[in-house]
Amino acid sequence: MRPHPLPTAEEAAGAAEFRVALEGFLHRTERVAREVGITPRWYLVLLLIKGAPDLSERSTVTDLARRLGLAQSTVTELVRRAERAGLVAREPSATDARVAHLRLTPEGERRLGQAFESLASERRALRDAIAGLDV
Repeated sequence: MRPHPLPTAEEAAGAAEFRVALEGFLHRTERVAREVGITPRWYLVLLLIKGAPDLSERSTVTDLARRLGLAQSTVTELVRRAERAGLVAREPSATDARVAHLRLTPEGERRLGQAFESLASERRALRDAIAGLDV
């Protein structure tokens, strides 16, 4: 078995800078979410619904579970709590009665918007850190 090559000091410094930026981003996201009255997980759910890959601004619990890498039961409960908080609403699918699409309510939009705006500089810093990596 060949030993793994060691990173150069420059590669390690870039990776370290990225990790510092990522940790800072995650901590700031948690703080900002709480400041606007939502949990960090709700922020992530709202962001994933609004930022659906097909740009429809909607999702299903199954899609959220896949994207988050969590059990469907965990996401179902997370969505239920967000619904009770007035952040998310379910809409029945027009094509499949077994499916409900999740959309942000006006309150969910407002809170996501507040948090998203507050995190603009952190997103830029994280993008800069990613750009500095030798991928």
